[in-house]
Amino acid sequence: MGAREALPKYFAILEGDDVPNFMLAKKVEVKPEDSIEEMWNSHEEGMDKLRENDIKDNPSFSLLDLKAVIANKILESCTLCEIKCRVNRKESVGYCRVKETLIASDFLHYGEEPELVPSYTVFFSGCNFRCVFCQNWDISQFRVGLNYRPEYMALKIERAYRFGAKNVNFVGGEPTPNLPFILETLRYVNVPIPVVWNSNMYMSEDSMKLLDGIVDIYLGDFKYGNDRCALKYSKVPRYWEVVTRNFLLAKNHFRAEFLIRHLVMPNHLECCTRPILKWISENLGKDVRVNVMFQYRPEYKAMEYEEISRMLVLEEMEEAERLVREFGLKNALVG
Repeated sequence: MGAREALPKYFAILEGDDVPNFMLAKKVEVKPEDSIEEMWNSHEEGMDKLRENDIKDNPSFSLLDLKAVIANKILESCTLCEIKCRVNRKESVGYCRVKETLIASDFLHYGEEPELVPSYTVFFSGCNFRCVFCQNWDISQFRVGLNYRPEYMALKIERAYRFGAKNVNFVGGEPTPNLPFILETLRYVNVPIPVVWNSNMYMSEDSMKLLDGIVDIYLGDFKYGNDRCALKYSKVPRYWEVVTRNFLLAKNHFRAEFLIRHLVMPNHLECCTRPILKWISENLGKDVRVNVMFQYRPEYKAMEYEEISRMLVLEEMEEAERLVREFGLKNALVG
């Protein structure tokens, strides 16, 4: 198998035979409501319409409009991710170090999986993780970058599309704290560009509902096979419960597809790589696209942890390849 078999809808969009999900969400008419409870009820009705293809051109208020309003409301007591710091991010910085969205860089990226390149990659600063080995620590752990208006960001996305971008790839740092900005931006995008959600998958259930019907590919980073390692190296609680829940939720999202990344870490094949690949095989299927990566290098604070203070050795790479075969993952990139 190859990427085309694992990502048929994505390739259909690239070939002009289908459209990205957000463009359909723009065509679902919903009722604007005042209270957050009524908004969520309207959202549920809108999602039903989306699944039933009950769409119309130029609705007065769309499902995408409603998602953007709800996300903006959540900012007042932020629960976009499972940290749920409940900071009013319209007034101050959240646990993620994000207040207003800051874009650290954006460019046509040629270093992603082959089926994604060239990918218009938007790097947000800030993150809800504190990974001691973060290779992007200079943007994930600090507030850096430019504050764009959503209308301007939409123009940049459209320009990238005209320059050959196959997708818009929201990454970081972490895109989750920036979900309101992303949804607001997509309201102004008028080109059929697939949306890639390049994330640590630690979103709250409310954020998952808002992403349903928007994301075309979940480019999920599956880091840890247990809570102990997640707490030690990224300072996040309940990792396994939250991330596996979100992958299962995403599996049922409207026309969403997967590309899952796992960065193999030294001394972590039994505690992390094995349970992750086993879980993917048993819960998402053996045909899912998985990228088992050997690019780990001890960055940021990793040298303070002896067990991850080196790169992989050949035996670890060979063991990761063997585990891919053991769990029958037919569509894995390894290396």
